[in-house]
Amino acid sequence: MGGQACVFYGAAQVSKDIDLLVLAEQENFTRLQAALAELQADRIAVPPFDPAALARGHAVHFRCRAPGADGLRVDVMTRLRAMPEFRVLWERRTTFVDGNGGEYHLLCIPDLVQAKKTQRSKDWPVIELLVTIHYREHAHAATDERVDFWLREARTPELLVDLCRLFPTRAAGVTAYRPLLRLACERSLDDLRTALDAEVRTEQARDRDYWEPLRRELEQFRREHRDRQG
Repeated sequence: MGGQACVFYGAAQVSKDIDLLVLAEQENFTRLQAALAELQADRIAVPPFDPAALARGHAVHFRCRAPGADGLRVDVMTRLRAMPEFRVLWERRTTFVDGNGGEYHLLCIPDLVQAKKTQRSKDWPVIELLVTIHYREHAHAATDERVDFWLREARTPELLVDLCRLFPTRAAGVTAYRPLLRLACERSLDDLRTALDAEVRTEQARDRDYWEPLRRELEQFRREHRDRQG
């Protein structure tokens, strides 16, 4: 669901860790704990590996020590900001199969784009590339659902202008959701760039607001951990 998924899609060159979204059920937690034990994975930061903490939106971080995975960081979550529950995301996942038959289940590109809408500046060029890749791969089979996704999420003025030219009816419908499409229809590239920048800042603020109570809770976890150690 993170950088490794972007590598699979071709929107990133490398990622230093693996971000996993898991189904929040006890049987699944048991299987996850067994996999982490096989990887000799140690928790490296608060919060604790606690289903209740995960359900509130926290990520739990591990560092692997097993041969072949030594030093690899694994981050586990069960909930993503402003996104559907796991079962919905699972139903619309993308599956890659390698030459040995191994399967890799990824968030589909539209869901991955939503997951990457963070306060981190480095995520936004990746979003731009993910949408461009999706458009390049599916432009020959442009369903209404795909066109609406491109119109909602494209981040380059030139692509937005082209989309509004190619799909004016769909663009008119999506404009209520994304008003800056009016600028794309008018081909006002400079104003469109300004509006896109403002859109990023708004989404970054939403992400900060979401994480602020979780950040305070993390500080409480750290204090409690220090008290137990001290």
